Amino acid sequence: MRIVVAVKYVPDIQSDRGFVDGRVVRTSDDGTLNELDENAVEAALRLVEALGEEDRAASEVVVLTVGPADAEQALRKAYQLGADRAVRVTDDALAGADYFATAGAVAVAVATLAAERPVDLVLTGMAALDGLGSVVPTITSAALGWPAVGLVTAFELAQDASGAPVLRATRELDGATEQVEVPRPAVVSVTDHANDPRFPNFKLIMAARTKNVDVWSLAEVADAAGSLGLDVATLTTPRTRTLSAEPRPERPEPEIVVDKGEGGIALAEYLIRNELV
Repeated sequence: MRIVVAVKYVPDIQSDRGFVDGRVVRTSDDGTLNELDENAVEAALRLVEALGEEDRAASEVVVLTVGPADAEQALRKAYQLGADRAVRVTDDALAGADYFATAGAVAVAVATLAAERPVDLVLTGMAALDGLGSVVPTITSAALGWPAVGLVTAFELAQDASGAPVLRATRELDGATEQVEVPRPAVVSVTDHANDPRFPNFKLIMAARTKNVDVWSLAEVADAAGSLGLDVATLTTPRTRTLSAEPRPERPEPEIVVDKGEGGIALAEYLIRNELV
């Protein structure tokens, strides 16, 4: 069993955001592993732990990210949780990458890993908390030509009637529960209801500091991607760009009304004045 978990290094959700030339300004002291990606890492670890001893020993959980050097902090957090290997894709051509370029870089990296040894599954979180686009898993699957299942709350690995490997997944949708079956390999995004991520233990925390992180440029993944018919330049070219960004306006000071018998009138006037009724 070989599972690739795509993770992202994101700014702390409580930190102030800055933009320069249409790009988010990131500092090394306010970033973290995307919280929703921890569910994907946990799902991968549980899949491996459920295998027999021999299969478990031959299995590998690879965490993959696209980003600059600071993004290694997300990979090391995944190491602390129990991942076996970490890969970071970085390239000047990816600066300011949008959803499409990011997904393309993930796809070609997965293709490179698959050229080394078959990949059974790609897992992701349901969204990145800095963008909340929730589209990278689907775009990645389209680039790879693999089936995709999103917003999964539970799944299992099985075989169909012919013995081919499949994935059976449960999705909780508005007003309905959906159960689907897709062939493997596949790309699956899991929700924050899929599991409760484990806490790192001290041994893994210490080991994560010195574990190796493979760093790949787009040139290094081009050959493996090309062998699968994936064009790196096309896949990693952004299709959107940020034209402008402005900080949110400061909230106005609250208007305090002391009720001296006319509080209802003051409230009604406030609602009408602000077009709330």
